[in-house]
Amino acid sequence: MQVIIPTAGKGTRLRPHTHTTAKPLVHVAGKPVLAYILDDLKKVDVSEIIFIVGYLGNQIKEYVTKNYDFKTRFIVQEELKGQAHAIKLAQPYIKEDVLIWFVDTISDADISKLKTTKADGLIYVKEHEDPERFGIVFPDKQGFVEKIVEKPKNPPSNLANIGLYYIKDSKLLFESINHLIDHDMQTKGEFYLVDAFNIMIQKGAKFKSENVSVWEDCGKPETLLATNQYLLKKMPPKTYDEVKNSLIINPVFIEKGVVVQNSIIGPFVSISKDANIKNSIIKNSIISERATIEDSQMKNSIIGVNACVKGTYNKLNVGDDSELIFEGNGNNS
Repeated sequence: MQVIIPTAGKGTRLRPHTHTTAKPLVHVAGKPVLAYILDDLKKVDVSEIIFIVGYLGNQIKEYVTKNYDFKTRFIVQEELKGQAHAIKLAQPYIKEDVLIWFVDTISDADISKLKTTKADGLIYVKEHEDPERFGIVFPDKQGFVEKIVEKPKNPPSNLANIGLYYIKDSKLLFESINHLIDHDMQTKGEFYLVDAFNIMIQKGAKFKSENVSVWEDCGKPETLLATNQYLLKKMPPKTYDEVKNSLIINPVFIEKGVVVQNSIIGPFVSISKDANIKNSIIKNSIISERATIEDSQMKNSIIGVNACVKGTYNKLNVGDDSELIFEGNGNNS
């Protein structure tokens, strides 16, 4: 099985962090979002992973080749014309069944079933209370997908597709993508992958919908923090020898090399390596590598790499290499 991972999006909703860090490499609960997907892929037989890269794609290549032993290929998407256009770039290299995995989210999808399914493919879905925001899957009574509609109004189904797809017949997949692009079949100005799936279904492909119970978004600051909470809850409580004269309220993640002095950390705080925290109270926040926090009170915050925050404040979203110094007393209500 080959895997395609599209990563060319600029991640504008996560700015300022994605000005300097590729969106799949933004950290949550101690490691990049992309790492959760690659760690799952270690559990199945993968012959090659093809990354569709764009803005800051060199960071993704460097991270993957340094930390994983997969056979990999990196293809640059020069123009952002939609999901189907991104997948088409891999066509010359796909010779097997294919798993397509978008990196905006983290789920509990069980990919061990891929080789045993009798269907022509699997589309992973999650029930969602606000289905109009997503591509909605319409299955029949046996669970076979009849169609997928992108962001419909008043949909009768609440099964949102989570951006994870397994396709046995890669030849038919690319025939359908090519038909979509050749006939300029755009949805809202883009070539959507689900429209290619609908063409495959019309040609007789039988896709099964596969439900997941967990689907956490990593695409916006507030949802990234919520995902951080979810992942930290799954971690066993730990003690941290590097912490001095401080109170740790689990669940938290504190990487080796972090200095914490005279502070209260937690709950739901992730702190990456070589960060320095002094005289501060921090909860529900993500603190990146080599960040410095002093004399501060913060919650619901994301602090970038090498950023420095001094002084009392409440909620912050600070990019890499930034410095914020607050004088006087802040409002912490």
